[in-house]
Amino acid sequence: MGFFGKLFSREKKEKLDTGLQKTKEGVWSKLKHAIAGKDKIDDDVLDNLEEVFITSDVGVETTLKIIERIEARVKRDKYVGSAELNKLLCEEITELLAENNLDCNLDDFEVPKSDDPYVIMVVGVNGVGKTTTIGKLAYQFKKAGNKVILGAADTFRAAAVEQLDIWGERVGVPVVKQKMGSDPASVAYDTLSSAKAQGADVVIIDTAGRLHNKVGLMNELTKIKNVMKKVVPSAPHEVLLVLDGSTGQNAFEQAKQFVAATEVNELAITKLDGTAKGGVVIGISDQFKIPVKYIGIGEGMEDLQVFRREEFVKSLFGQE
Repeated sequence: MGFFGKLFSREKKEKLDTGLQKTKEGVWSKLKHAIAGKDKIDDDVLDNLEEVFITSDVGVETTLKIIERIEARVKRDKYVGSAELNKLLCEEITELLAENNLDCNLDDFEVPKSDDPYVIMVVGVNGVGKTTTIGKLAYQFKKAGNKVILGAADTFRAAAVEQLDIWGERVGVPVVKQKMGSDPASVAYDTLSSAKAQGADVVIIDTAGRLHNKVGLMNELTKIKNVMKKVVPSAPHEVLLVLDGSTGQNAFEQAKQFVAATEVNELAITKLDGTAKGGVVIGISDQFKIPVKYIGIGEGMEDLQVFRREEFVKSLFGQE
């Protein structure tokens, strides 16, 4: 890797550290309290650690897995001082995430070379940052040299189409749309047909953010997928669920609903810069066995990053 690559990686790390600052401060203060007056990791420390992770929105099941791993490590290494706890947590949580997820190799938002466009269908409830994430994805893919087209298939909310239009203008990518109330599958079909005709590399389809009726949602998303396959047989390559990290445990519930409704194979967790609940990334990544692919750590165009578990965990615990 040349000098520019190293510089860019350092900049990304600084953005990650800044974006996770609130969570990091919360975890740090709780950890200090957990080991106060202790020179080794004992049962009291482990009990306190359990509370630290549960109150940081890691989730009960994942917290218990982490505690079991720490217990096993302390037993194996005989004596582990409290001063080593951060390093130990980094190693064990990174390993836990490695068991469930492959790291994404999209440092520069490349897509596989193909005669057909790479299709991402984006799902998620209203208000989680779905449209903003689509805009930032479009920016990153375009910056990486890809031709990008957006599809406004959330036709039930006028503001959704308008928002996507604004992002399309801001990023400089075309948006395929129809009038409000149109069939979302028809919009998806038109978008992919246009993308093929124009030789686009990436297509990102926005969908309606409604969860009031799981069966209705399932049918709608299935119809969109089936119609897209008529144009690009392998589409969609990604069904990307966007979750708001600042909602903590509510994000778990949304994930359950959407995983039940459609075949989600990637996750994006947004708004991590404005919350102390960044631990939700660890819990969701572990519990759903679906890779967290992107994290939102700020409002800027560059503040959507490809998720790297090791970098994320190190940043969370202040490790270099």
